[in-house]
Amino acid sequence: MRQIRIIDKRTGKDLVSSGRLADNFWTRLRGLIGRPPLKSGEGLLIRPSNSVHCFFMSYPIDVIYVSREDVVLKIDEAMKPWRIGMPVSGARYVIEIPAGEAARRDVQPGDALEVIGQE
Repeated sequence: MRQIRIIDKRTGKDLVSSGRLADNFWTRLRGLIGRPPLKSGEGLLIRPSNSVHCFFMSYPIDVIYVSREDVVLKIDEAMKPWRIGMPVSGARYVIEIPAGEAARRDVQPGDALEVIGQE
């Protein structure tokens, strides 16, 4: 998987400083399943995606739904294992980060993001 960095343009701070991009069938299917819990600054961008599931996971995550224009549409905070996130209309991709990280980093719906390293 390719390494990425995600910046919240409103705050000017990193949302994800050490992330991975899941953009093919296999990497999207695997996601975080079987991986250790994410640490602060880590994340996974899944593209394309407008919903997620936490089947076979053992820890909660924050899920950020983002539009084609890189604008945060919705945040599911602390999604527990074995849950399904409802599809979000207009979402082009999702970002999975450690539970509680969205609040700690002050991410809000309407924030514009910049993804570095995705191409």
